Formats: sequence, structure tokens, C-alpha cells
Amino acid sequence: MSRYKKGKWILLSAVVLALAPLLILGNRAGNSRKTEPATVIADTQYLKNIEPVSGQAVFTAPEPTANPEDGVYSFLQGPKSWKQRRAWSGKWGVEFYDGRSFGGFGCGLCGMANIYCTLTPYKCTPFDMYQWTKKNTYYGGGGAIAWQFMRRAMAQLGFEVKLGEKPSSYGKFQAAMSESQSMLVLVSSYEDDSYWQDTPGHYVTLFLYNSDTDEAFLTDSGDPKHNRRWAPLKTIYKALKTSSDFQYMSVISYEEAKDKWKHASADGAWVRPEA
Repeated sequence: MSRYKKGKWILLSAVVLALAPLLILGNRAGNSRKTEPATVIADTQYLKNIEPVSGQAVFTAPEPTANPEDGVYSFLQGPKSWKQRRAWSGKWGVEFYDGRSFGGFGCGLCGMANIYCTLTPYKCTPFDMYQWTKKNTYYGGGGAIAWQFMRRAMAQLGFEVKLGEKPSSYGKFQAAMSESQSMLVLVSSYEDDSYWQDTPGHYVTLFLYNSDTDEAFLTDSGDPKHNRRWAPLKTIYKALKTSSDFQYMSVISYEEAKDKWKHASADGAWVRPEA
């Protein structure tokens, strides 16, 4: 063996001997890490929000739940609301139709418009409802709409409705409300003035009855302070106007195929609520 090759071999051997302890220590360290996988304890409350992504568990925030109240229409009828440009008020509040101010008689038509816009895919204003009801029933306009005209109009709009008298017991009224998608009721302060004052007769609409709290979401076209408020159902029951032929109209269901109007939009001068 030449002197050059012999020197090269001696240098290589020295390098191997120098690295051997490091290789042994690294191998031992690697073996020490080969333990059983750790047990992960998850809080089952959040399991529904855990989704596997690339082999890892990632928490995802739940989707926001829509507020049912936001889908309820609640038109206002009067001139004061329109002059103040309150949400849900419209120019119809200062208009005269067939010789009389809509602000003085339009509560029933506002209620019908609320029901139509809330429970169907279609939209209208109280003035649209006024025109359509005049054309398709014997309602002559220029005054409060009677129960029979409301029932006929609602039937032609695809609704199954039921007119009812004030039940002899509050429990029966609760049952009627719980079976209804909505209810249009006639109240009077002559019966009970704890909620309405100076109100001989007034139509209001009820939605989203909550049997746990025994309250209904009230739309009151005549009083912005009452409009879009949760009200005790028993208070409404006490105020039902018994001097009328009927005290309420229950909306049982809606069938689009039977809707002869299918009014597409609520165009016109009125104040839309803020999103």
C-alpha cells in the first residue's frame, strides 16, 4: 500500500471513531421516544363542533341562528309614524282612500298584509292589500274591514283561516293560539284597559306564540310602543272585544297553489327596517 493511500485510510478511521458515540446517543434518544400514544380526553359538549382537517382536530364556531322575530312584518298605519319616518311606516298613513284617512281605519288591512308577507314567499304593502281586497270581496273601502271580508280575502290568498268567538276559558284560547301560525284579534279598552287605553276597537296581529312564557309576538299598527313587542297572551285574551260578532281569526295554514294573487313585491314609499 502506498504512503498516500495508507494516510487516507487512517484519516477515515479516525472520523468514524469520532462520530460513533454521537450515533449511539441519537439512536438511544430515538428509542426513548417510542412510547404509547397519549390519551386525549375531549369535552363532549364541543364534539359536534370538532371536524377532522388533515388528521388534526379543529374547533369550528357554530353557525349563527336566525332570529325568528326578524322575519315578522309589522306595518304601521298612522300619520304620526310616517311624519317621524319610523320603521314600518308608510305614505299610506297620510293618504285618504274613498273619503277617509287610512290612518283611522287601516289596522285590519295592516294585519292582513303582515300575515301575507310573513307567512308566504310574496310581499305587499297595506295599500296593496286595501286595493286587492276591495277588488276581490264586497268590502267597499273607506272604513274598517269586517270579519267576513277578511275571511274571504284570506281564503283567496291561499290561507285556511278560522273565525272564533272569545272562549269561555283562557285555556281554550291558549289552545287555539298554539294551533295557529298567526292570529288576528280585535281588542278594546272597554274590556280591559291594562294594555290598551282609549281604544274602542282595534285589530292587532299575533305571531310566534311561546307556550313556555305564555307570550305572543305582537304587531300593533296603531301604537309604535306596542309594535314588535312580546305581550302576555292572557292580557290579550282579557281585552278581546266581545261586542263584535267574532274576536279573532286564526291562520291555520297557507297553500301557495290556492293563492290567486302571488303579489311579488312591497314597492312604494315606506320605511324599511334596518338590516
